[in-house]
Amino acid sequence: MSAAEIQFTDGAAYERYMGRWSRLAGEAFLQWLRPAPGLRWLDVGCGNGAFTEILAERCAPASLHGVDPAEAQLAFARARPSLRAAQLRQGDAMALPFAEASFDAAVMPLVIFFVPDPARGVAEMARVLAPGGIACAYAWDMLGGGFPYAALRDELVAMGVPVPKPPHPEAAEMGALRDLWTQAGLEAIETRAFTVERTFAVFDDYWETVLGAPSMGQKLAELGPADIRTLQDRLRPRFPGGASGPFAVGARCHAIRGVRRS
Repeated sequence: MSAAEIQFTDGAAYERYMGRWSRLAGEAFLQWLRPAPGLRWLDVGCGNGAFTEILAERCAPASLHGVDPAEAQLAFARARPSLRAAQLRQGDAMALPFAEASFDAAVMPLVIFFVPDPARGVAEMARVLAPGGIACAYAWDMLGGGFPYAALRDELVAMGVPVPKPPHPEAAEMGALRDLWTQAGLEAIETRAFTVERTFAVFDDYWETVLGAPSMGQKLAELGPADIRTLQDRLRPRFPGGASGPFAVGARCHAIRGVRRS
């Protein structure tokens, strides 16, 4: 399966499936990053604008640009009222359409494992930063079970159902992130792991959210009724209380920041 097939191309579908998770992760990331106001920001892989919107609302940017390969995602982002002043354009993370020293901060939010060549993507972020600018990212800990719907993926795999994966899940590992930032010539590198939680009212609430996924939902649509029942029976014990009351699901992120040499 290609990276294009794995990534979300429809902004509304992404908002339903991952939007709340993205916002939780983005807000936690900014609490750690604590960027100064008035920066020139670039959101690499901005998608439907979920994190871009947080930047606009929380960081008082001097300017705000976003790049994403999916036009449908960008159309959704442009419709967000808080992003009317943002400059959102179609583009490639490995060949950013900007001159050197164009930004004070560049971020990859939940993106780096989708980039076909993560090293080139990080090098491009470093290239477009002004001296002293910040290159930063955060990503689900895919290999360590940190993906929000890791339990669902685990049970599908246990049932012998092939599940799509991003092309480079290893890029989100803390050591790999540090190596990528070092290779790009970035300095003062800092990393952090953090966990966010989302509460579901009952198991059916969780299941409805899963069905909204362009990738996982499509995979579930391929299963017959008996397999769906089996999958649900396997999942329910993993969420104590899910049948009768609210339960929390945690997801773990790895975050990194580094500074371009002056």
